[in-house]
Amino acid sequence: MAQVRAVFISDVHLGTRACQAERLLDFLKEYPSEYLFLLGDIVDFWAMSRGGIYWSPAQNTIVQKLLRRARHGEKVFFIPGNHDEALREYIDTSFGDIRVEHEYVHTTVGGQRYLLLHGDEFDQVTRHHKWVAVLGDISYNFLVRLNNWLSWLRRTLRRPGYWSLAGYAKRKVKTAVSFIFDFEDSVIRHARERGLDGVICGHIHWPAIKPIGDLTYLNCGDWVDSCTAIVEHLDGQLELVAWDGELTAVKPV
Repeated sequence: MAQVRAVFISDVHLGTRACQAERLLDFLKEYPSEYLFLLGDIVDFWAMSRGGIYWSPAQNTIVQKLLRRARHGEKVFFIPGNHDEALREYIDTSFGDIRVEHEYVHTTVGGQRYLLLHGDEFDQVTRHHKWVAVLGDISYNFLVRLNNWLSWLRRTLRRPGYWSLAGYAKRKVKTAVSFIFDFEDSVIRHARERGLDGVICGHIHWPAIKPIGDLTYLNCGDWVDSCTAIVEHLDGQLELVAWDGELTAVKPV
């Protein structure tokens, strides 16, 4: 029996050193489900095209696990993002029982309808100034790798908890915070125009679950820094959860 009805993950960035593949594998073991939604940037073709390919055994195992879950009857959907946009050429086809979609409307047990997408189409920087997005991506990856060293130092000094340098930088940079709010409003506006109850997305590496007006906005976060995902429980409740060696509930809706 599935422990949850659905799992939503995004921004894994396979093919990079920043990908926290071991943590994702541990998380997926805890959550067999009826549905598994991969909401973009699962593979980082941007980083790989810059000659920075890194493919660990754990990352290879993730691909095998996803294929196995689909093969064993779990309904797995993949919605490509901007970092794996090359796979958008295969929308409406299947890879090893994994269905590739441009977007998807998921209905919860309680009847709420959520638009599932990656979200880059609502990012004006990614759409119109790709070179800025690439530069930002390089800078973000640098902060994430630096954070790995800081995490080691904190463990050595026996400092409890996890502290994110990349997250701290986002909170302190006013333009980044403004961008996040603009992004959320744009995505929710689109869902409202579609007559839906909310949206579940990724892209900005900022995990969240909150009401915006009469709709609900949920962002999966990522698996390079925050290590978060959205799950739908068997009673239809949606929850943002974090994984840091053990499961930590963040916020339900």
